Amino acid sequence: MLSKKQMTAVVAEFLGAGILTFGFLAVSRSAIGVPYFIAIGVGLAFAMIVLVLGSVSQTHANPAVTLAMWTVRKIKTLDAVLYIAAQFIGAVAVYKLYEYLVVQGVQSIAPAEFDWRVLVAEAVGAFVFVFGFAAAVFKKYTGGTLASTLALSLIVGILVAGVASNGIINPAAALGVQSWDRSYLLGPIIGGILGANLYVLLFAPEASLKALVSTASKSKKSPAKSKKKSKK
Repeated sequence: MLSKKQMTAVVAEFLGAGILTFGFLAVSRSAIGVPYFIAIGVGLAFAMIVLVLGSVSQTHANPAVTLAMWTVRKIKTLDAVLYIAAQFIGAVAVYKLYEYLVVQGVQSIAPAEFDWRVLVAEAVGAFVFVFGFAAAVFKKYTGGTLASTLALSLIVGILVAGVASNGIINPAAALGVQSWDRSYLLGPIIGGILGANLYVLLFAPEASLKALVSTASKSKKSPAKSKKKSKK
């Protein structure tokens, strides 16, 4: 059974992904639906999410971020699975709400065929965003500094990806805004994992890196300890 803390975090991820998806839908399908305004609108929405929900969740609101943080041991496996499930459910829920509010279907904006340029653009944009996200996490930013760093990283990431794609860099939001195909699923995941791990390898503060190595070594020793106890 989930603890209250886990349930609160899961609900926060549901709301966070939903708010981001609504931001994408509202701005991209309006009269000012150009990458520049989409990036700013979604960035501001993400800043609000971090400020409001940051105390109860890691405020990923993005499966690519969650997987990237999992690879650098900043989130446990069960929590990562719960986060990702909540993010996709939140995005789909908002898609259904938006469809109801505008009284018309939301047309797909995904490419008709797989395009490597789209995948690369999404990967590069996600790389930029998650690189900044990892910097904020490992430098232990809080409050307004955290919110502004993450928001600016997301804005720049969307602008970069928007050169050759719809600039989503979020698999859950891509599903919610009907921009779903392999490029929008795999691109952000690949770019996010590369961005987080590159930051950890080259730029993370030494104290954070030592703590990460210590955590990894403890996790490797724990199975061995359990085996010894079972033998006794």
